[in-house]
Amino acid sequence: MIDEVRRVAAIKDHRVRVKASVELMEELQAAVIETSRMRKESIAWLRQSGLSMAEVAKLMGVSRARVAQLKDAGPPAERAFLGVDRVSVAVPQRPGEREYVAVEDSATGQQLINLAHRLQLEGELEYIPTTGAIDLNRDGLVVVCGPKTSPVTAAALAADPRLSFETLEDGRWALIDRESGQVITSPTDDPESPQLSDVAYFGRLPRPDRVGSFLLVAGVHAVGSLGVAHYLSTHIAGLYGEISDQSFSMVIGCDYEGGTKRVLASRALTGVLRHEEA
Repeated sequence: MIDEVRRVAAIKDHRVRVKASVELMEELQAAVIETSRMRKESIAWLRQSGLSMAEVAKLMGVSRARVAQLKDAGPPAERAFLGVDRVSVAVPQRPGEREYVAVEDSATGQQLINLAHRLQLEGELEYIPTTGAIDLNRDGLVVVCGPKTSPVTAAALAADPRLSFETLEDGRWALIDRESGQVITSPTDDPESPQLSDVAYFGRLPRPDRVGSFLLVAGVHAVGSLGVAHYLSTHIAGLYGEISDQSFSMVIGCDYEGGTKRVLASRALTGVLRHEEA
């Protein structure tokens, strides 16, 4: 960062330098917030591992009183589950006389943005065109889109070593555990089911460039994706504690209200299925 400061200081044209200064300040501010999150997480880990406040203070080179101040300073540790600085949530546009976004997809996107804000992350909504084309090689990306809508997400799902998203012989979509053979279908597709329920895929998958990863939410029906947003709103800390930023996949189920499609309850239908790191 010092080199960056020196680079900006060396710019002679003030019209160029003022813009570069603003950009650098934004980067520095983002770095301060993220390092405070990491410090908070490390202090908590050290204390849970049995170190006393005095021992933590000695490691940090500060007083016990300073550790007491810093242990609660900074954003929640689990914000790293979504991203470092900002989050982009991509939802699909649907074809029609005029392209549109399904109400459930829009609600899913907004709930994920709200969660990002709660975790002190910038968040923005973007729209996947009806072609399904989307650039996955970006940081802080959450994609809300199933394999039927986008060949890009279909390819990413096909590479998941633990779960597959497939069409059954009767035309229903199902999530299948590759190891156990368990087939999970949506109660919405069962005319005899008394429940208004749906299921969704949720996972962290490698980007095509293999440099990072992205989160993928794919409901069997659009309301299933909304169920994932509902689940994350109360379980993100536990998920981060269990899986951190590693690749995984799981199936989330939800119950919803007829008409409004408001999610009433959500739950994990499988455990967190870890992927072997390449």
